[in-house]
Amino acid sequence: MKIDQYLPRQFVVAGTDTGVGKTLVAAMLAAGLPASYWKPIQSGLSETTDTKIVQTLSGLPSAFFLPEAYRLKTPISPHASATLDGTVIDRVRLRLPAVEGRLIVEGAGGLMVPINDQTLLIDMIGEWGLPVLLVGRSRLGTINHTLLSLAALKGYGIEVLGVVMSGESDDVSRQAIEFYGQVKILAQVPVMPELNAAAIKTVYSMVFGGDDF
Repeated sequence: MKIDQYLPRQFVVAGTDTGVGKTLVAAMLAAGLPASYWKPIQSGLSETTDTKIVQTLSGLPSAFFLPEAYRLKTPISPHASATLDGTVIDRVRLRLPAVEGRLIVEGAGGLMVPINDQTLLIDMIGEWGLPVLLVGRSRLGTINHTLLSLAALKGYGIEVLGVVMSGESDDVSRQAIEFYGQVKILAQVPVMPELNAAAIKTVYSMVFGGDDF
């Protein structure tokens, strides 16, 4: 299965929670398609940014990467991190940029994280009008988290392209999510002992059926 047959020119990579592997998935897809990448809100600057991680792992030139609308210092919910930085996130600055060709937009945390006092991340996804590729981790609790995320997207009228699982393979969770969520799991990204451009290339070809490199 080639993943690009399921993906439109522009879409959002969103997660069921924080730390579920959406940046890794975004890096694989950015490299394999290839596509431009935009992380509108970066919460946490102590180590590195997701944009820098995706650029390093994908091996794509800097022209493929759009600057973040907000770079917040503390790795917590965007609304709280913005408060600590003495600012308020303005959704006007989060308007979808004009990009020719493919574009991957990566969310911050889970779908229901607050952006400001009136706006959740899922509100912005709805405003962008882009479909969502949902990433969840294969671990205890993923059925609940994934089905809740799918229900939220459905409630907002947001198209779901499919689900990508990351971590150890879990057939029980996979079958339950597909059956109860009425969604297709498009890929299972395994645990990767090494994270570099070569490993990204290998795993992309293996799990997404890509031959674009």
